[in-house]
Amino acid sequence: MKIGLNMDSLGQLTLDDALDLAAGLGVSSVEFPTGAWSSAPHIDLDGLLASADARDELLGRVRSRGMSISALTCNGNQLDPVGGAAHDEVTRKTIALASLLGVDRVVLMSGLPGAPGDSFANWIVVAWPPETWTVLEHQWKVVIGYWQGLVQHAQSHGDIKLCIEMHGQQLVYNVPTLLRLREAVGPLVGANYDPSHLIWMGADPIAAIDALGGAIFHVHAKDTKIESAVALTSRLETRSNADAQGRSWNYVTLGYGHDEGFWRDFCMALRRAGYDDVLSIEHEDQLLTPSEGVRRSVELLDRVIPTEAL
Repeated sequence: MKIGLNMDSLGQLTLDDALDLAAGLGVSSVEFPTGAWSSAPHIDLDGLLASADARDELLGRVRSRGMSISALTCNGNQLDPVGGAAHDEVTRKTIALASLLGVDRVVLMSGLPGAPGDSFANWIVVAWPPETWTVLEHQWKVVIGYWQGLVQHAQSHGDIKLCIEMHGQQLVYNVPTLLRLREAVGPLVGANYDPSHLIWMGADPIAAIDALGGAIFHVHAKDTKIESAVALTSRLETRSNADAQGRSWNYVTLGYGHDEGFWRDFCMALRRAGYDDVLSIEHEDQLLTPSEGVRRSVELLDRVIPTEAL
């Protein structure tokens, strides 16, 4: 296994400064967000699509530091009733750019439509009242139809793997929903496995690895801490991520939510599942600076990841 970095983690830095910091920490691969919910601080999606010289320059800057690109990322909601079309455009352009850069994975989310006539996406997480089933049936029909077309787009660009991040406020948010979509649209769809989301939703992140097996295409290394406020509020949390003191859970630096033993078990579970690739650090800790959070995460992974191939 090897350590990677989602470059939004260092979005406050210039591209060269971020790459220098990553290389100095021993990071071997980087993951570039290209738009949608990300401001894409290091990537000009349209410019890279239009210019082979710009693509060569980007690849040269990465490779000159001994690193590679593990994935492009375009997390958003392509099926949002209002902004979905713009996010879908970014998604399709990102798949095309991945092919041109020689990158075989794109990280994205499943999307979540609203009910017919809605102006906002509606995440169904309960079985009652009974109209929830009507909404959910409609959403699955829309999402499967969309993904059938997106898989065809990925096939036309060299069989780019589509790595879905299981996330709240998306139709695919846990293992059963990911496997349901994969079964419906084919094996180019798999997981960008980020344990932090499953942790706050109450799933077992190790059991989830065992259940997904070879459907894991890419991994985010991000931790979640369940806070004392959960005793009163539950894990359903609407406070801003910036309100770290008041929330029932927070995204934290590796080791600050789960100890080193957990992350060692995490790596071994990935190896059992046949995944021996990048663990891409994603820093979203509100209480540590990005540079410190990334450094401490690298230090922990250095102690726990297996580095020799079997």
